[in-house]
Amino acid sequence: MEYITGKREEGCIFCTKPPQRDRLKENYILHLGRHAFVILNRFPYHTGHLMVIPLRHTDEFEGLTFEEHAELCVLLQTSLRALKQVYKAEGFNLGMNLGQCAGAGIREHLHYHVVPRWTGDTNFFPTIAQTRSMPEILEQTYERLRPCYRALEAEGVLAPGGHALLEGNP
Repeated sequence: MEYITGKREEGCIFCTKPPQRDRLKENYILHLGRHAFVILNRFPYHTGHLMVIPLRHTDEFEGLTFEEHAELCVLLQTSLRALKQVYKAEGFNLGMNLGQCAGAGIREHLHYHVVPRWTGDTNFFPTIAQTRSMPEILEQTYERLRPCYRALEAEGVLAPGGHALLEGNP
């Protein structure tokens, strides 16, 4: 209900959140790179539902630069690994909705959804009551996943960008 009836923020949230360096944890940003970032979905379908998003404001997938596309792909791969490691995900829904008619909730800034799945994880709540049952609050999800991204940054697998998470920043 918060998503449906809540106050909408001004501007594009995918553009305003990353520069808020002192609020990265509060904004659930797991990794901030040179061309893209990873953020938890504030209104998830499942625990661990995250998004991988280019930093540049665009709604045109075909207009992504090589560097943007490459970093998005690396972040998608590492996000799958993190979700397998932390949540023992058995499968994933991975994709994006481009345009309002395709179901894009924020159509002006493209973004990938990464939704972990498990055998037998469906329940009747979404069908009967338009309600989702979440076994974990977002703060806990962030605390479980952030160390995976921190480790990958330390190993050099993920290169932090100009807006990178600072050492000592959660």
